[in-house]
Amino acid sequence: MTPALLVATTNPGKMAEIRGALQGLAVRLLTLADVPPIPEPEETGATFGENARIKAIAYASGSGLPTVAEDSGLAIDALGGRPGVASARYPGATYAEKFAGLYAELALAPRPWTARFVCSVALVEGPDEVGAPRPAGLFVCEGAVEGEIAETPRGEHGFGYDPIFFYPPYGCTLAEVPSGCKLAVSHRGRAFRLLRAFLEDRRG
Repeated sequence: MTPALLVATTNPGKMAEIRGALQGLAVRLLTLADVPPIPEPEETGATFGENARIKAIAYASGSGLPTVAEDSGLAIDALGGRPGVASARYPGATYAEKFAGLYAELALAPRPWTARFVCSVALVEGPDEVGAPRPAGLFVCEGAVEGEIAETPRGEHGFGYDPIFFYPPYGCTLAEVPSGCKLAVSHRGRAFRLLRAFLEDRRG
């Protein structure tokens, strides 16, 4: 039977990108919707990598399955790297409200408003490794994409902060390009391709 890998997310946009990056890999991808409910861990890490590790260990322990978790967000230089690990928790009930808050903060900052998307991925290959301070089966990698905050939100593709992230090589925001074009350069695509290479290498 094809081995299962739990991807610790319920976000359909993220899962679509992850499936694209891991397409053809000999694993059966599950999401948190496919397993009994597991208490959500508190994301207390100071970095994306620390939070990805916290989530991978928690969900591997709760599910008994090899588990991969990611933590990702937007870091804006003029805001000292914020919203960073708090990207999902930045004030605003909708992303339109979050965008308005960020533009208000950036109003007096000189352009260009350089920024980057960052995605850290952590893999725990089995629950027996969870008790160690650093599980032997833990693999962590990170992907990033450099860009700028656009003058206004643009585009209908993607999700999250994509409409305000201008990618200079494309000359548009990541919400203005098809999913395949985004995946080719995105932080999540880069991180999960590193994970894919690790898994393929492990299997010889």
